[in-house]
Amino acid sequence: SAYAALGTVPNIQYIDMPEQIRGSYQYFTQSTVDRLQRAGYNGGFTALEDAVEAYVKGFLDRADRFR
Repeated sequence: SAYAALGTVPNIQYIDMPEQIRGSYQYFTQSTVDRLQRAGYNGGFTALEDAVEAYVKGFLDRADRFR
């Protein structure tokens, strides 16, 4: 998503996490919104790609990233 927002082609090489340290790192993350919806939230959600694009273009792709 970040590469698409910047209009560049990704050049990513995946390297497997070594087995001996895999247990010390979070390897996968997934969440559900069931509890949020049961609590009454009925607003929409922003797609990951759209959110990353907004963040990259709004904050990272600037001369002064800290303003």
